Amino acid sequence: MTTQSAAIIGGGVIGGGWAARFLLMGWDVRVFDPDQEAERKIAEVLDNARRSLPGLSDVALPPEGTLTFHDTIPSAVAGVAWVQESVPERLDLKRKVYQSLQEHCPHDAVIGSSTSGFKPSELQGGATRPEQIVVTHPFNPVYLLPLIELVPSAQTAPAIVQKAKDILTSIGMHPLHVRAEIDAHIADRFLEAVWREALWLIKDGIATTEEIDDAIRYGFGLRWAQMGLFETYRIAGGEAGMRHFIEQFGPCLEWPWTKLMDVPELTEELIDKVADQSDAQSGKYTIRELERARDDNLVSILRGLKAQNWGAGALLNAQDKRIEGDVKLPDDLNQPIVTVARAVPLDWTDYNGHMNEARYLQAFGDATDRLMLLIGCDAEYIATGGSYFTAETHIRHLDEVRAGAVIRIETQVLAGAGKKMHLFHRMFEGDRELATGEHMMIHVSLATRRASDPAPALAALLAKVAKAHEALPRPVGAGNAIGVRS
Repeated sequence: MTTQSAAIIGGGVIGGGWAARFLLMGWDVRVFDPDQEAERKIAEVLDNARRSLPGLSDVALPPEGTLTFHDTIPSAVAGVAWVQESVPERLDLKRKVYQSLQEHCPHDAVIGSSTSGFKPSELQGGATRPEQIVVTHPFNPVYLLPLIELVPSAQTAPAIVQKAKDILTSIGMHPLHVRAEIDAHIADRFLEAVWREALWLIKDGIATTEEIDDAIRYGFGLRWAQMGLFETYRIAGGEAGMRHFIEQFGPCLEWPWTKLMDVPELTEELIDKVADQSDAQSGKYTIRELERARDDNLVSILRGLKAQNWGAGALLNAQDKRIEGDVKLPDDLNQPIVTVARAVPLDWTDYNGHMNEARYLQAFGDATDRLMLLIGCDAEYIATGGSYFTAETHIRHLDEVRAGAVIRIETQVLAGAGKKMHLFHRMFEGDRELATGEHMMIHVSLATRRASDPAPALAALLAKVAKAHEALPRPVGAGNAIGVRS
């Protein structure tokens, strides 16, 4: 498959996040930024992205693309499928950049802008091909948060809008198609409303920055993270639903609770008050420490949602399926089968800074599940009343593995006849062996909960793999109990 290329114009915080997202999803990335520090800044963003993004996936991500830096816009955009503009929020500068872009980039490339303030029709003014330009407004960090506000104008070509949707979806993002141009798009209008109200609460001495953040992160922020506004309120309406909620709480809109329509003047006094309180709240941390804490928290939340297949977690599961493709036995059975290939998530580590004991079992359990799937013991088979239960497990911990490490589990079938399936898993990081897991499985009738013979088709596939694996050397450690040295 041909590797696609994306150009990033402007390598600041947002541009660097875009570069990381494309790069780690297998795209080649070309960066143009006259800042002499651009390479260092993007390298730091990439360090964080490589540490956190792969852990959101339970399958191996595509091979990382190639990152290059370019001295000119023409060399950066030649032949690319996507151009992401993330230059400062100055309309004259953006329009000048588009003129240069369109002289040298392909006519069918998507030109997306990270702007949070300008509408696409404003960006298109003076453009050679206005139909090629669209707003693709992300949220920081771009490499973790999936939402992209995709805003076309009346002049944007439908083919460009569809291409943008397809590409954004392919790199694990959720394109929110904003059908009508509006200042600040959708999400930032909500953020602005909350920001204004927060400033009044601080100015009037009602709450500090930390107290306001606590109200969000310990309360409605967690609900919004997985259900948004209206679905949350629908639940608040109980069995009677949204209509009841509106009838019950609608009159509150007329109460003098808010000053949203009355914006406080950002005086030096108010600015100092906000800044001083924020310093007291978070000044003991560096920006990098705060970013890593943010990434750790987001990974935990998103992986939790993923386990429930809900909200942003459902997007991650769909992306895993797109990356993984069809699940089938390899053509060559004369070697152990790779049953797991993935990065170790941040939430798999313990107080020692390495993968905890339960996660070794989970990883080997995932390997067993994959082998079962490959021989036909899938959801459809289990629904007929048969499955494998684990009778015995022996794990050897040979070396440390830390968060972000890309692990691979190779599975050898030691026996696969009758009711038994005897598996031996070996976990690696590169060529370094980390652990082994030996599992004895028994086929069981789910009706009687007792041992039973597997269906003939499943038994034949398992026997085929076991026969091929007989020629392999017996793994070191197979059949061992806990070794005690005198």
